[in-house]
Amino acid sequence: MAKQITIIGTGYVGLTTGACLAYLGHQVVCIDTNVEKIAELNSGICPIYEKGLPDLLAKGLETERLSFSDTADTKLLQNEFIFLCLPTPQAEDGRAELSAIYEVAESLKSFLSSKAIVVNKSTVPVGTCKVISQIIGREDIDIVSNPEFLREGSAIEDFLKPDRIIIGANAIEASDRVAELYSNLESPIIQVDWASAETVKYATNSFLAMKVSFVNALAAVCEAVGADIELVAKGLGTDNRIGSKFLQPGPGWGGSCFPKDMQALVRLASDSGYKFELLEAVVDANAQQFKRIAEKVEKAVGKSLEGVHVAVLGLTFKAGTDDIRNSPAIAVSKLLSELGAQLNFYDPLVESLPEELSDGIVHDSAEKAVTNTEVIVILTEWPEFKDLDWIKFQRIAKSSKIVDARNLLNPQTLRDIGFEYASLGRK
Repeated sequence: MAKQITIIGTGYVGLTTGACLAYLGHQVVCIDTNVEKIAELNSGICPIYEKGLPDLLAKGLETERLSFSDTADTKLLQNEFIFLCLPTPQAEDGRAELSAIYEVAESLKSFLSSKAIVVNKSTVPVGTCKVISQIIGREDIDIVSNPEFLREGSAIEDFLKPDRIIIGANAIEASDRVAELYSNLESPIIQVDWASAETVKYATNSFLAMKVSFVNALAAVCEAVGADIELVAKGLGTDNRIGSKFLQPGPGWGGSCFPKDMQALVRLASDSGYKFELLEAVVDANAQQFKRIAEKVEKAVGKSLEGVHVAVLGLTFKAGTDDIRNSPAIAVSKLLSELGAQLNFYDPLVESLPEELSDGIVHDSAEKAVTNTEVIVILTEWPEFKDLDWIKFQRIAKSSKIVDARNLLNPQTLRDIGFEYASLGRK
């Protein structure tokens, strides 16, 4: 049965959630204070790069199940479900900044219809639902935690074909009503309490980051002992207790979620009297990985990087997105810049650099970025990099050297062309 849903916030999570819930047959309106953004959304213009989202947006508008508003009028706030999809950036002390959520909760409390459910989908520390409940202060309103597990580049599939759906509530009736929203999906629904649901989100991202740091460290061990990380990871990943996902070495983990969620969980643990030394070590290991890649580049060149022209292929934190927030490619590039390298960038979806890399140059093709450079560094695993004209690149580069920090290319193929090729943990 279709439900009336209001979503507050049209960022990455809010827009994806709104488009997908409308696709599932619900009547959805998304609210945001950005007037220009709302006008574009109502015109069918998708403001973020996400596979499948523009089509879902168009379908929702066409069926009139999805709409957007820049005004939170009383009628919209009296829908049965109010989803909070608001930003929770990392504060200077590592805690999640929750002011946006609390301000919205304060503004909602007088307008909510009786028996409405406020569903928090923002990533928040344990205890947030309890505070929201206290702010709203109404016994006829239930608060539910429904964390998102959306990966940039595959968010639509993650929403419509999730591994699981987590619903945290302190009242089973409210939990069941939220579960009904997802009745068309063939996925297990795990119903828990507020605190458990809020912990699951942080725990998931922290564990995955730990897994990535582990395989990066393991790649370094493989280099030291003469093993091959791809064969080791295959043997490791076939153990069903471990699984094969997130066992690909790279320049480090990043993105909009992993770093802030790791720090938030470390801080949450500290505030609760537990020193989470394991996660602190994972954060340190990730910083060490950035340095390790920079050192590999310096070793490949065989001299100081001062004045050396370096081609950097990839700026986003992973392929399939235009997001450069907390990107390992940015972190490594910054280290290269500090070592004096002259950086020439190419990324299929990035046209400008963050301020810390303002001395670099963004080119509109990989060929231009590579021309007359002394070393090529691959920092994002864009599939199209495999199909570049590497024979031509060997001729136009000043020096035929590659550091493949994503293990994207075939080592023997590149060496046959004439490149000196270095990767992570491979023979």
